Amino acid sequence: MVERRGLVSDAGLAERLARIEAQLAIQQLPIRYAMAVDARDLDAWVGCFRPDVDMGRHGTGRDALRRYIEPMVRRFYRSVHQICGHRIELAGLDRATGAVYCRAEHEVGDEWIVMAICYFDEYARVDGEWFFSRRQERHWYAADVTRTPQSVRFTGWNGSGTPALPGEFRSWTPFWDGDESVGTLTGAPAEGVAR
Repeated sequence: MVERRGLVSDAGLAERLARIEAQLAIQQLPIRYAMAVDARDLDAWVGCFRPDVDMGRHGTGRDALRRYIEPMVRRFYRSVHQICGHRIELAGLDRATGAVYCRAEHEVGDEWIVMAICYFDEYARVDGEWFFSRRQERHWYAADVTRTPQSVRFTGWNGSGTPALPGEFRSWTPFWDGDESVGTLTGAPAEGVAR
């Protein structure tokens, strides 16, 4: 039998376990957030964020966050937020960043709006528990399920704003710069490509 101490030091094992526990705890945040939004459980929703969350000009703390978000989630009735993937980068014992893909569906009057979203997150561990410090929503499109995103110029939901993706990915523009074949796969002229 091989002695464990010869394979991994206790300090190394403890550090690896701490990283695994951090990642597992952080992975729960996006689904807790999604389920809270879909259930309109605002207490659970704000509970995903650190107690002193900075809302900029809107104030600080969970009460400020709640005042900010409640009118937004009243703009649609039913919703389904499906978490599709999660990347986490630990930046120490108490900080991390990440990105979460999400397909969200919203009932807005007679429309069923589908959005392709990427959340860019900052996480913090406060008193041993992981929370969002910041969530920045960016999306590719918002369109009624009966329409293609292109047919509504990718902005088919009043108030969803101009989609930031894929243009905000740092690699996007350099990939396409100078490429004369942009858009030729679909037969569209290069100048028809949304940047």
